[in-house]
Amino acid sequence: MKVIIIGGGWSGCAAAITARKAGAQVVLYEKTDMLIGLGNVGGIMRNNGRYTAAEELINLGAGDLINITDRNTRHRNIEFPGHGHAWLYDVNKVEPEVRKLLQNLGVELHFMNRVVDVEKDKNKIVGLYISDGNYVKGDVFIETTGSTGPMGNCLRYGNGCSMCILRCPAFGPRVSISARAGVEDLQGEREEDVYGAFSGSCKLCKESLSEELLKEIEEKGAVVLKVPPEDINIDKLKLKVCQQYALREFAENIILLDTGHIKLMTPFYPLDKLRKIKGLEYARFLDPYAGGKANSIRYLSVAPRTDDMKVKGLENLFCAGEKSGLFVGHTEAMSTGALSGHNAVRYFLGMPLLILPKVTAIGDIISYANFQMATKEGRRKRYTFAGAEYFKRMKDIGLYSTDNAEIEKRIEKLNLKDVMNQKLI
Repeated sequence: MKVIIIGGGWSGCAAAITARKAGAQVVLYEKTDMLIGLGNVGGIMRNNGRYTAAEELINLGAGDLINITDRNTRHRNIEFPGHGHAWLYDVNKVEPEVRKLLQNLGVELHFMNRVVDVEKDKNKIVGLYISDGNYVKGDVFIETTGSTGPMGNCLRYGNGCSMCILRCPAFGPRVSISARAGVEDLQGEREEDVYGAFSGSCKLCKESLSEELLKEIEEKGAVVLKVPPEDINIDKLKLKVCQQYALREFAENIILLDTGHIKLMTPFYPLDKLRKIKGLEYARFLDPYAGGKANSIRYLSVAPRTDDMKVKGLENLFCAGEKSGLFVGHTEAMSTGALSGHNAVRYFLGMPLLILPKVTAIGDIISYANFQMATKEGRRKRYTFAGAEYFKRMKDIGLYSTDNAEIEKRIEKLNLKDVMNQKLI
């Protein structure tokens, strides 16, 4: 069987791995020249409830990407406002390792290939049209195109094109495959009838920091700097996509993390105000280029789905990552991607599709976020293992744990140990 994956971010890569392990021929189309998408600027893993989810993935047999970020971790068990035991991976080293892993598994990778349309037969997708004029057929399709872009969305809902890591002016706009196939997408809101949300952080050039500040960040992994009282803007917290950072501390302080570059935990920050802070007198934004004014707008394209990651209304289209819900984070993308890839093969074989039980953190967030998306209030929230409403829920219902043995026992008890590492074909 042939599984075609549209989008090579964290979720697309995770889907490719599990579908390939299950025995499918896997072809992945990525419109840019790099895999892992926002993973090239992210860098935060295992913080708060993401630790639990990472260990669940490993025990489910889908921990390959977790292993790569673990191997490339610069700092372990970092604490910063609202976050415990965070691991920071080097954003400059991970993408080549992910690419090598997929190639070694036999995944067929096509870069700078944008899928622009679909061919349907009733409620099934038959094939895809590529921007270079080619047409490709497949048996099952997985959409992981994300929810950022095209450029017009950043102009309409944000402060303009930020020329972010996704570089849609250079590589072309995101196309919603589910919408092309006739399924109406859902949109997240940040307030009443204001759609989308700003991405949550910027990247600073290391060399633009003072030697003293850079040394401190590289030693500690995280540094908190006071914002001058006249520059504190509490209202700005409403813009953030990552609600686990919508804490007062993130308005009253500049929080910097060492992820290979310097990660600035704010959607954007006026350059003249940033340079007033000691150690940042020469600060320069690396990503996005418009970091003093804007960041990319996300959550404008979510496919309605069931808890097995199948898109409603289409027989053979699955989804993952931000395309599958208002999820925030790498671990969340890997989790939904791994399940969609595994279930794509199950679907082709006529097997019952796997729905992860709600007594797992991954199963619960997939179900809970899906339920919440059906309500207007739910579409204003974001769902992440790392904080805000969902992390509180994790703790309230006893899903949060940093005990590896306990998490392993949880998966074994459900008879799901290594379920996504099994060859089905």
